[in-house]
Amino acid sequence: MFKKIYIAAFVLVLSAGMAGIKSNPVQASGEVAHPPSQEWTTDGLFGFFDRKQIKRGWQVYSEICASCHSVRLLYYRHLGEIGFSSDEVKKIAAEAEVAAGPNEDGETHNDGELIVRPGKPFDKIVSPYPNDLAARAANAGALPPDLSLITKARKNGANYLHALLTGYKDAPGDFKLSEDMNYNPYFPGSQIAMGAPLSEDGVEYAPEIADGKKATVDQMAKDITAFLIWAAEPELEERKRIGVKVMLFLIIFTAMLYAVKRQVWAKLH
Repeated sequence: MFKKIYIAAFVLVLSAGMAGIKSNPVQASGEVAHPPSQEWTTDGLFGFFDRKQIKRGWQVYSEICASCHSVRLLYYRHLGEIGFSSDEVKKIAAEAEVAAGPNEDGETHNDGELIVRPGKPFDKIVSPYPNDLAARAANAGALPPDLSLITKARKNGANYLHALLTGYKDAPGDFKLSEDMNYNPYFPGSQIAMGAPLSEDGVEYAPEIADGKKATVDQMAKDITAFLIWAAEPELEERKRIGVKVMLFLIIFTAMLYAVKRQVWAKLH
């Protein structure tokens, strides 16, 4: 009797599995290319931020990516953590226009235009669009994602982002590419609304942060990725320092306990 029940259960599970495979052909055909692994200074137990690289990444973001993508969790004052001086932070913030409150007469608009003021360090980094509807309207219905946590929000985030930015190519002959879409094997479905954002010499690195690097597509992709790794986890260095201290403490504490244990058992023997 139990044997019949086991056989029936096995057949039922097998049937359900086969049904799942047949009913989900998109999953089988929508495989995404695995992003190649890159070397990041933040990898490993003693990982750290390369401040010059993050500054280059900020330059790539501000000159290229900021026209479509926001970093809503960052404030201008946070840029001081990557090596910008207070005067530099003030200058960067002042280049942005931030929505201001009512003027002295209580008016919020002037001739139909929103009252704005130069940004200050305590302001959030200005987003390119006032809301998601405006963002979709400007991008044919596609919503450019916020990049604040993008390296955490995607599996293998840093390598994925670098591969995505450098992975644009012509679609294979047997691939049906939708209208106004671009082929990228690292994006789910292999087609993406965003065109290739990076091009050779797309920015001119400031001499003090260039560090001998040329603004190639690969280098810019690495630099913007490094910036976004920092944006998603600015406390990474402190966390790793604390981790090393905790591990050293545990090693010493374990050695002490072992020594005490040997002494206690030596007396008993």
